[in-house]
Amino acid sequence: MAVPVEVRYRQEDGDFVQTTLDRVVVAEVAAGLPVRDFRWYKGRRHYSGWYHATTGDRLIAYESRLELARILLADFARGVVGIAAQPFQVTADDGGRSRRHVPDLLLVHADGLVTVVDVKPPDRAREAKFVEQFAWMRRLCLLRGWNFEVWSGADPVVVENVRFLAGYRRRFVVESQLFPEVLQAARGQGCVGGIERALAAQHSVELVRPALLHLVWSGVLTVDLSRPLGTRTPVRLAEEVAG
Repeated sequence: MAVPVEVRYRQEDGDFVQTTLDRVVVAEVAAGLPVRDFRWYKGRRHYSGWYHATTGDRLIAYESRLELARILLADFARGVVGIAAQPFQVTADDGGRSRRHVPDLLLVHADGLVTVVDVKPPDRAREAKFVEQFAWMRRLCLLRGWNFEVWSGADPVVVENVRFLAGYRRRFVVESQLFPEVLQAARGQGCVGGIERALAAQHSVELVRPALLHLVWSGVLTVDLSRPLGTRTPVRLAEEVAG
């Protein structure tokens, strides 16, 4: 690189690392803490918090509902193996002016690909200052062979379905011993209600449904997320879909 691109990130133990883009250790960034502290105060307009991701079994910080939605989709995605919020601060020249920016997310994919994500509502993403900033970030990411994504939302039905399924993402909150029976019922039934009815004589729906939904979250069962989930939602074994 002709001009070094400075990067600052925070390791898992809280120590900061000052380096250049070409020397960033992706695994350290993915496992690290947000590079800047989050502020909470009464009257704050933004919706902030922490989300416990199954990806990496760790807490991920978010500063808006839109960021949380992107994190939920990343946590649900089979191909994402690492998620970091506010992963690093990058400082570099942009046509004679110095820019500094902290992107919202860094995603690590199973194939080794890295995606840097900036989350902005559609109206703000079109503002000239952000268009310039995004173009600059995209160029920097290309230097390292990373993807850059500006995310302004997705199909609201898909997002709400994933948000609902996330309530069943943790194995310890469901009756995992029912998984074999749910999967066996799924081989002979075509929808959520059918699986529940097939097991009704042995187990209550209050136990079967959470187990079923966890299997959907974990990718063992598949459903059409583009339609609202219900008892008539078709369910298939992922192995059958892949086959």
